[in-house]
Amino acid sequence: MPRLHLGAWVDSGVDFLQSHLSWLFDAISALVTGLYDGIDAVLSAPAPLLFAGILALGAWWLRGLLAGLLAFAGLALIDSVGLWSDAMSTLSLVLVATLVTLVFAIPLGIWASRSDRVSAVLRPVLDFMQTMPAMVYLIPGIIFFGVGVVPGIIATIIFSLPPGVRMTELGIRQVDAELVEAAEAFGTTPRDTLFRVQLPLALPTIMAGVNQVIMLGLSMVVIAGMVGGGGLGGAVYRAIGNVDIGLGFEAGISIVILAMYLDRMTGALGRQVSPLGRRALAKARAAATGAAKVWNHRPQPVHALSGVVVLALVAGGLATFGGSTADDGPAGAANIGKGRTVSVGYIPWDEGIASTFLWKELLERRGFKVDARQLEAGALYTGLAGGQLDFQTDSWLPVTHAQYWEKYGNKLEDLGSWYGPTSLELSVPSYMKDVRSLADLKGKAGQFKGRIIGIEPSAGAMSILKDKVLKEYGLEGEYQVVDGSTPGMLAELKRAYEKKEPVAVVLWSPHWAYSTYDLTKLEDPKAAWGKGDGIHTLARKGFAADEPEVARWLRSFKLSEEQLTGLEAKIQETGKGKEQEAVRAWLADHPEVDQLV
Repeated sequence: MPRLHLGAWVDSGVDFLQSHLSWLFDAISALVTGLYDGIDAVLSAPAPLLFAGILALGAWWLRGLLAGLLAFAGLALIDSVGLWSDAMSTLSLVLVATLVTLVFAIPLGIWASRSDRVSAVLRPVLDFMQTMPAMVYLIPGIIFFGVGVVPGIIATIIFSLPPGVRMTELGIRQVDAELVEAAEAFGTTPRDTLFRVQLPLALPTIMAGVNQVIMLGLSMVVIAGMVGGGGLGGAVYRAIGNVDIGLGFEAGISIVILAMYLDRMTGALGRQVSPLGRRALAKARAAATGAAKVWNHRPQPVHALSGVVVLALVAGGLATFGGSTADDGPAGAANIGKGRTVSVGYIPWDEGIASTFLWKELLERRGFKVDARQLEAGALYTGLAGGQLDFQTDSWLPVTHAQYWEKYGNKLEDLGSWYGPTSLELSVPSYMKDVRSLADLKGKAGQFKGRIIGIEPSAGAMSILKDKVLKEYGLEGEYQVVDGSTPGMLAELKRAYEKKEPVAVVLWSPHWAYSTYDLTKLEDPKAAWGKGDGIHTLARKGFAADEPEVARWLRSFKLSEEQLTGLEAKIQETGKGKEQEAVRAWLADHPEVDQLV
């Protein structure tokens, strides 16, 4: 069977769309961003507990007193773990995606319910949209819209659209045909039949579809976090990248609380807007007695609305008159940034984390606001080339990241190397006495369980290992390279080292692991890894012209091996989530670095 170059055709189609419809994608991006920013500003404005009270009042009105108390307790828990801002960003993303999805889903569902031909055409399209792995949607999303919240919202819309269409169609088709015939017999127009008979009776099913749209939207937030979508998805993604169990649990439980709240509220709202649902609720309230009557008590709409208005006014008053407790930053000559935002991307590799948070601290000390985003390598370079990021400090050139430089080099500015030379290698614990070079791995796959523990699959070191190193030493087919993450590789190295088990891992120099463990860098007599790189700072096109002072600092920035490994060790010692705290402590012992800027 001849090779069908389907992927190449899709690539060509995407390139064509990107070059000819960029104006349309920019317009969509501006519209979605504006809608998201507006909703996020509204949700983030009140004090957390006051807004939690407003949402709890809504739960009390829709489901009863117990639901209101549980809603407040859950939302207060989110605030207590310091993830309120992320939760509101996630809620904003879900609301925007849901609103846009319903704008398309409900009309399509109505159309499909009234035409068997339209239904037959839509069915395979919806099957394709729902069964395609959700992460695949991020690839064109990044290309067309760059990194950030927009590709996450677009991917969420595409993934959650099918149930909205299907449930709308199903609800309308399930309406008793005799009722429709009776309405038509009395001279009701098709439009009035739809809006006065079919839609009211189909509302419970349509609201179930809305519920499914929201739940699928929440299931996408972690995937959106992989492309800089932020929110709780970004927190989960950081936790995965850093193997941070605590942060992962906190962010995960926060997503669960939001999901339960939205699920229960949309379900209750569906019963409220349906005539049959209201009748069932009235019967249930009439039959309730004792404690059940207290816990299920629901206030009159006017009382609930009054409570919401009072809490909203209190929240607004605190926001207006409470003043700001945030640090306003440096003043006078030191305030070079004057509050301007600089966006920095980084891959969760140790030198990338260290250099990024070092620059975050240095720039904030000079009056800049720094938005640091953790991304995969591909998304990082795409965002930098598209202008969504200002710079990144961990580009290994000319060898390791050659594929990205070849693709995006004409859209980037190289601000020079701040460290070098580096090296890539496979390393094993020194107690593996019979393994000293890459050639020694031949025939020993049984000892290593046939595995080489790798890092992020987008890392340049991984492509060199798979495409060159294994082939050069005849290790293809004998060893499987395990894709994962840098923290995952280090966790496996620690586990094997403590048990004195054989393990081979992808590493690079400089790295703090060499000072923590007694490791052997496997010799590479065939030079398959290539020559050592320099670690470069790359910026978006035009950054040096927009921020000449920052560009000058970045060009003159240098770190020695002792300084870099010391900073990495300090971050490891301080603990996960405290990178900037570690940088401040390190700078106190290295004032010469702060004075270079």
